[in-house]
Amino acid sequence: MKKLLTPFLLCLLSAVFAEDPTGFWQTINDKTGKPSSVIAVYPYEGNYYGRIVATYDENGAINDSIYNPKDRAPGIEGTPYYSGIDIVWDMKPAKKEKYKGSITDPKAGKVYRAELWREGENLILRGKVFIFGKNITWPPFSESGFTSEFKKPDLRAFVPVKPITL
Repeated sequence: MKKLLTPFLLCLLSAVFAEDPTGFWQTINDKTGKPSSVIAVYPYEGNYYGRIVATYDENGAINDSIYNPKDRAPGIEGTPYYSGIDIVWDMKPAKKEKYKGSITDPKAGKVYRAELWREGENLILRGKVFIFGKNITWPPFSESGFTSEFKKPDLRAFVPVKPITL
């Protein structure tokens, strides 16, 4: 009986919780419409986190990564490199196939409540202040974007570090 109950419960739980957001996603600059960074969303102890693993230059080429960080985040204590910062943290399953947690703007040092969910191929992130919010669409980062200089990171090796804003 126990062997029959376990698969049933797993199916039931997967229907109740949101679709897994794990993967690599691109953030898009609102003004230019070009990619600005690559975010790795990864699970850790039942929650989801999002880490900047690369940033783009104005020409659309990756110029900074966790393997070769260059630019620093002025809004985070200690001004660490952008690449390597967890900007999304503590995303817990919530109702309506969403996750709820927090996001930070590493440039300005602001922290916002956030919701995260899958919509088709894309990941949608909604940053919120009080009842106001803004949806941001993160398209998937293509596997072809990983190169010998920018190897695909192992998400299982990531351990979250909550940023301390200024």
